[in-house]
Amino acid sequence: MSQSSSTLKKLSLELGGNAPFIVFDDADLDAAVAGAIASKFRSSGQTCVCANRIYVQRGIYDDFVARFVEQVKSFKVGNGFADGVTHGPLIHDRAVTKVRNHVDDAVSKGAKVLVGGQAMPDLGDNFFQPTVLRDMTVDMAVATEETFGPLAGLFPFETEADVVSMANKSEVGLAGYFYSRDLERVYRVAESLEVGMVGVNTGIISDVASPFGGVKESGFGREGSKYGIAEYQVTKMITFGGMNKPLQS
Repeated sequence: MSQSSSTLKKLSLELGGNAPFIVFDDADLDAAVAGAIASKFRSSGQTCVCANRIYVQRGIYDDFVARFVEQVKSFKVGNGFADGVTHGPLIHDRAVTKVRNHVDDAVSKGAKVLVGGQAMPDLGDNFFQPTVLRDMTVDMAVATEETFGPLAGLFPFETEADVVSMANKSEVGLAGYFYSRDLERVYRVAESLEVGMVGVNTGIISDVASPFGGVKESGFGREGSKYGIAEYQVTKMITFGGMNKPLQS
């Protein structure tokens, strides 16, 4: 931005996120689990729109956790060219360190490891087990930092107001997701989440025809759709006078 400021160049920036994924107690639980798995563990958790904070309403928390863990236990980590492998390595050893630090921080503050939690040096330097933690709280690093790895932290919540407040307590706002079958709640929560993109009853939102981008420190501008083209255009107005006399060609 500083390099562009001297010549007033227009910018469009996408700077990452810390996506909340909310499951209300009126959600289709099987669909919510499938959506959370798809959103959290795509590319081993290494996309900017991956779910990072998974909030589940207290009344369905234990049921959701059990179903979610069952799915994660079926993963196979390894060489992406090998048969049956579902998840591969992280991009750098610093990524492994960050995931490990987030796990250690959460466990030190009371979270419980249900699956994984360890690096996999036998496979290579950059492999880490798909990990699920329960009993997450807002004072843990995962609540405020994007993990960018295969760590799913499951936070219980009580009310809609509580979870919207927790979801919005972030300096970034790229993507957010939630599951509910209550139409009034759908519109209420979708409008309340401070993010640039919202997935309602889906864990996958990216599409070339949809505007992609965020708010807050996730950046500004949009990619994709007609709004993405607009980032490269400047609106110009032309005003004609004297139209009482016809123009000639």
